[in-house]
Amino acid sequence: MSTTADTDTAPAAGRRTSRRLLAAGALAGPVFFTSALAQMLTREGFDITRHPISQLATGDLGWIQIATFVTAGLGALALAAGIARTLTEGLGRRALPVLTAVFGAGLVAAGVFTMDPEHGFPAGTPEGPVAQMSWHGIAHSASAAVAFTALALAAAVLAVRHARRRAVPPAVLGGAAALVLFLPMSPDHMSVQIAVNGLVAFTWATAVALWLRRAA
Repeated sequence: MSTTADTDTAPAAGRRTSRRLLAAGALAGPVFFTSALAQMLTREGFDITRHPISQLATGDLGWIQIATFVTAGLGALALAAGIARTLTEGLGRRALPVLTAVFGAGLVAAGVFTMDPEHGFPAGTPEGPVAQMSWHGIAHSASAAVAFTALALAAAVLAVRHARRRAVPPAVLGGAAALVLFLPMSPDHMSVQIAVNGLVAFTWATAVALWLRRAA
């Protein structure tokens, strides 16, 4: 037989679960960039103006960046679950968790499927681009492209949601994030642009996680 205490406990437990999922989502970005920055400063031969962050997943120490991608992806999947549990009405309640989950799954896949060594990294790799991309290099590029496109769409959806509610600052910030992520890649500055896109994407994800966590 259920009691009042049982009834009260269930929603409280659900809120705790939601807050934990959102906390994991909020940590995904800081964990990713703390790990990536530490590697950029310590891996011999790495140059952010020439090598995308993903190239840290190559070489003997590549497992660190692989684990970083997978961990961040799992955090984004937790964020998607947290969004689904807390955003239960209004525009984007279905699209946002799905798009965020695609972002998370794409990050996990980008970790599992690594880039090819090229442009002198890891140390000892010949200069210049790889002659022919491997299947896992192609899979990595496709996974990353799908992941960041999904997050750009999520940012756009949330911006429209805020605009319809006349919440101007978050609508503008969400729209700006979507705009940055939708910009075409510059061949001359691709590695830097990829890093900026990652920073924008994870900052947006962390902000959303913290905003929903307060609401939960």
